[in-house]
Amino acid sequence: MDSVTSNSSSQYPPAPEGHDADVLHGVTVPDPFRALENPDAPETTVWGEAQDALFNAHRDRWTTRDHFRERLSELLRSGTVGAPVWRGERSFHTRRTPDQEHAVLLTTDPGGEERVLIDPVALDPSGTTTLDAWQPSKEGDLLAYQVSEGGREESVVRVLDVVSGEVIDGPIDRARYSPIGWLPGGKSFYYVRRLPPESVPDGEEQYHRRVYLHQIGTDTANDVEIFGSGMDKTNYYGASVSRDGRWLIVSAAQGTAPRNDVWIADLHAGDPAAPDLRPVIVGADARTHLHVGRDGRLYVLTDLDAPRRRLAVADPATPEPEHWRDLLPEDGSAVLDDYAILDGPELERPVLLASRTRHAISEVTVHDLATGHRESTLELPGLGSIGGLSERPEGGHESWFGYTDHTTPSLVLHVDARSGDVTTWAPSPGTIDIPDVRSEQVTYRSKDGTEVRMVIVSPAAGDASRRPRPTVLYGYGGFNIALTPAYSASILAWVEAGGVWAVAGLRGGSEEGEAWHRAGMREQKQNVFDDFHAAAGYLVEQGWTTPRQLGISGGSNGGLLVGAALTQHPGSFRAVVCSAPLLDMVRYEQFGLGATWNDEYGTAADPEELSWLLGYSPYHHVEPGTAYPAVLFTVFDGDTRVDPLHARKMAAALQQATTSDVAERPVLLRAERNVGHGARAVSRTVDLATDQLGFLAAQLGLDPQ
Repeated sequence: MDSVTSNSSSQYPPAPEGHDADVLHGVTVPDPFRALENPDAPETTVWGEAQDALFNAHRDRWTTRDHFRERLSELLRSGTVGAPVWRGERSFHTRRTPDQEHAVLLTTDPGGEERVLIDPVALDPSGTTTLDAWQPSKEGDLLAYQVSEGGREESVVRVLDVVSGEVIDGPIDRARYSPIGWLPGGKSFYYVRRLPPESVPDGEEQYHRRVYLHQIGTDTANDVEIFGSGMDKTNYYGASVSRDGRWLIVSAAQGTAPRNDVWIADLHAGDPAAPDLRPVIVGADARTHLHVGRDGRLYVLTDLDAPRRRLAVADPATPEPEHWRDLLPEDGSAVLDDYAILDGPELERPVLLASRTRHAISEVTVHDLATGHRESTLELPGLGSIGGLSERPEGGHESWFGYTDHTTPSLVLHVDARSGDVTTWAPSPGTIDIPDVRSEQVTYRSKDGTEVRMVIVSPAAGDASRRPRPTVLYGYGGFNIALTPAYSASILAWVEAGGVWAVAGLRGGSEEGEAWHRAGMREQKQNVFDDFHAAAGYLVEQGWTTPRQLGISGGSNGGLLVGAALTQHPGSFRAVVCSAPLLDMVRYEQFGLGATWNDEYGTAADPEELSWLLGYSPYHHVEPGTAYPAVLFTVFDGDTRVDPLHARKMAAALQQATTSDVAERPVLLRAERNVGHGARAVSRTVDLATDQLGFLAAQLGLDPQ
């Protein structure tokens, strides 16, 4: 790499360093770069501007950026398409065509005419407004939708008349992550909203949610609070209403804890503004989702006594667990993800579709609805991932779901239960040249002997004589999220250029069910890092790469993962891409949505749990005099989930500590404005991925030419 500055870590911009420390349960926890927590402090601004200059100086020397920008732009011209949501003969779905920055929400009228309902770019030509969620009324004539600006995910609810396109209600603010439970007739809905800031303690404005009933066209000040008072401040709530309008189902989960409580109310027996909510399952260490079918049965999708989940049925009048009867028992090697009920008069008998992931690969099976007996398995295009199963709410013989794999952009498949045929309902909107790559799933052993699976994507034309290659290892390992095969422009561009990309299914995710998740959370979090390190070891041992050609990448909880990897095993990697990361695990609860994650990680308020956090917290394990790998932190100032302060403090600590030459293995911070943790415009996606791949290529020696 060309020289940017003359020597080592002493050439980095000086950071505002102090002697701050916390004394927690008798333990002194130093925090020398606490000044960087304040983004508006003059010293942070000066330091940030110097970091921008340092980053730009290095970026100017990454010779592969033009190649990656062009190829990423081409690969993202595949566009996207979403499965339809039906209301009678009207459907709603999303689509992004090759030249669009964001997906738009469309409706197809009963006569077959397709119209745009919500276009984020039409709302905001700057491209920083995102469509976060939407829910049509039961009749399909109204649509509640949620948008936010600047990537901040502070959703505002509005209601649209579907035929006229006119906004007839809203805005309703403080509705981040709110479900919409429409009542029949479209005159009212249940939703979730935070209390006003002036009604909660300072610093707790992101919490204190309640479930309300809203009447269309009325002032929200008159909305009736129906649930949530006196419960945990970090609770998230769900609220849904059965198609016939009889049953209200409310759920509550403390932050992101892997358990929830559920209540049900018979709205026909009382006032919807004062529902008599009956506990179904409260206080159990399990997740449960309820749905009342058109047949009047209560369907229960739960991991209670079934870590890979099971589907049970009951009478909604007697909904407690002792009355549940298994319809689809737990499968010992596959996780039950979703189901659809097909019970139209065209069928000889009603059937049930079930989607599972078996070692992170999706499958869809057909069952008899009455008995759960398995009748067949649907043929999918490949070894990939499917989205949620969609059905007609009034009943029918059809289902729709999204599909993708490493070489297949998103498309929507259609199932006709009369014949069992699977056809394409909507292909990806763009026509693109897909690179010729090969993907294989391998199994390796972690430090404690646990078997972990990993998918390796490599050039199809490659042969053993061309190994080892510049390789990127990606992981997440948390929050019960599975890494399943999916189309990725970054992966394809990297592999097409001659590299290898590996995705490890670490503990902490849902690849093998809730037990797999729990084996990588709280006091077991080190298992995730051990799984990741073992994956790196496997890639080297099997000849895919070498430590000097190996880079690691992760974002959010995956940023914590690679932060722990670089501090625990700095000699195992040449380069690290760490995006929107959690890194100060002692103070993480005090910022963003951190307080909602303490069941996943633990809390510094408890002495034992503090010891877990301090055992791996990357910021607290930076050791002066260590030759750290090259690191690129990428952060976003609109990120209201994970505060960018984590990366600022970690970058300052690493820059001060590393003995690696800044010209050869720099520690860089890429700060992006007016964008957040989640959805972003396509052009911004290209910009970010271009810089990440350009950095990795420069460090790992990948030359697309």
